[in-house]
Amino acid sequence: MCGIIGILGKNDVAPLIVEGLKRLEYRGYDSSGVATIERGRLDRRRASGRLGVLTQRLSANPLHGATGIGHTRWATHGAATDDNAHPHATERLA
Repeated sequence: MCGIIGILGKNDVAPLIVEGLKRLEYRGYDSSGVATIERGRLDRRRASGRLGVLTQRLSANPLHGATGIGHTRWATHGAATDDNAHPHATERLA
């Protein structure tokens, strides 16, 4: 199970995505992540554990960009680790 949110906006969307993930956390407590695009560059933050862990990471190292996605994960396949947290990404895709 998981929760997914995406936003196309005019300002930084990461704070709005986190607010959306708070409403979706019941769909996955094991890990969470956010990816944004700013000036054609994809960046992301992921964390195993409850959403609060990701929120702390974003406070210390914010994401910028007006386009983004967020994901909560319930670990049904693979352990609840930072590497298994979504969104997965390549250099250009998340």
